[in-house]
Amino acid sequence: MKPLLVVDAANVVGSVPDGWWRDRAGAAERLRDALQGRDEEVVLVVEGKARNVSSIDDVRVVAAPGDGDDTIVEVVRTEGAGRSVTVVTADRELRRRVTALGAEVAGPTSVPRR
Repeated sequence: MKPLLVVDAANVVGSVPDGWWRDRAGAAERLRDALQGRDEEVVLVVEGKARNVSSIDDVRVVAAPGDGDDTIVEVVRTEGAGRSVTVVTADRELRRRVTALGAEVAGPTSVPRR
């Protein structure tokens, strides 16, 4: 079974002050596109103004109905059993929650932005 990579889109996009706030959906789409072609199954969790970003080949986009962190935890809980899971985020509380479920955590610089 392929490893699972779950990316906290808001946290990764917000990690670099490059004007992402002017076009949150566009920034999430650029991140989504940069995640293509990886060896893992990739899930990009989006929220807020990026909620309408769609999935593409190699990257499944999950729109959080509320808090993105809760959605990420749910993805790890429901899809992570029996395989390696890495969550990309710098959010300390989210890191604590997903490591309690057995996931590894990587920082925002571990994935390409563009």
